[in-house]
Amino acid sequence: MNLRRDVFQAIADPTRRAILLLVASQSMTAGAIAANFDTARPTVSKHLQILTECELLEQEQNGREIVYHFNAKKMKAVADFIEPFRNLWEDRFNKLEAVMKKYKSSKK
Repeated sequence: MNLRRDVFQAIADPTRRAILLLVASQSMTAGAIAANFDTARPTVSKHLQILTECELLEQEQNGREIVYHFNAKKMKAVADFIEPFRNLWEDRFNKLEAVMKKYKSSKK
């Protein structure tokens, strides 16, 4: 059974989010990424495969090694999806803050 994954399934896993944070700061090989985790290398390789399938990471062959690069364009799609929710909650918190300020000033 061949499952299609999307970016939201990929970032749902905490290990994959940690890998994205690592690779966002600098491109790395699979071995360098795996060295940051207390899991087996094949487990990290599976996470890298999922992130690559979802295009959150890009692979570059460099001699015998594969170097993984962060794909900021694909992550922007995630940020664009989340933005309306962020705006909604910021608006709600701003309204709550205004009510609290009004309440505090009326208590004085």
